[in-house]
Order: sequence, then structure tokens, then C-alpha cells
Amino acid sequence: MAKILIVYHTQTGHTEELAKAVAAGVREVEGAEAVLKRAGEATVEDLLAADGVIIGSPENFGYMAGMVKDFFDRTFYQAHDKVFRKPFAIFISAGNDGTGALKAIERIALGYKFRTVFPPVIAKGEIREEDLKLCREMGGTMAAGCELGIF
Repeated sequence: MAKILIVYHTQTGHTEELAKAVAAGVREVEGAEAVLKRAGEATVEDLLAADGVIIGSPENFGYMAGMVKDFFDRTFYQAHDKVFRKPFAIFISAGNDGTGALKAIERIALGYKFRTVFPPVIAKGEIREEDLKLCREMGGTMAAGCELGIF
């Protein structure tokens, strides 16, 4: 059974809406489990137990949410040498273009040595059906790849 950890932070509800779409995509894959956690509640044990990890953040002042950064800060030293090439993906809810948040998360992901397996999804402004569709596809792709041993 593939276990996909979805770590996110939200204040407006937009990122949570995207996170729930990612989880729905994971659950479409038979035998896959979506573990949906707010960044402040996610632990290093959650990260180590997951077959794949998907990070969701709003764009705050051109950067990732502080709680997402806090998750990385709390887990890095205990996990970075144990998650080599763990499948990874990112989704962002952006008021602008989301590139600052994306670059910051991607830079941290390099330190963990995660393996990106799906293109980042950046939802700009109000959440549209196309954004939700891409997030469901992200979750499904991650789950299927992990379940089949491709990732």
C-alpha cells in the first residue's frame, strides 16, 4: 500500500482546497493512502513513513508559508539522509506568480535529495477547476507511481 504524505499550510482555505484535491487523486488509486497534514502538525515520523511527499503552500510575500518552512526546519536533520530520492511534488496557491515560493521549496528539496516526479502546480488567484484537476492528477500520479514501484 502506497502512503502519500500531503503537507500544507493555509490561511484563506485556497491551499487546503488544493490539498484536498491532491488527496482525492491519491485515493483514486486502489491500495493508496493519502495522509493529509497541516504543516504545523506533520512530523518527521510522518515523512519517514511515507512513500511519497507532496508539499502545498500559499505564496506569502513571495515566499513559502512560514509553517511549511517550519516543517522543513523540524524534519531536515533527522530525515535528510533517510529520504534519498523519495518521490516529491509541489503545489502553490499564489496571489502573484508563485515563483518565489516555488524556488524556495525546490531549493530545500535539493537538500533532502527528494526526486521531483510531477511538475509544480501553481494556482494563481481564485482556485479554478483546472487547478483542482491538476492537483488530482498530481496525487493520482504520485500514488500510482509509488504503488507500482516506478518511483
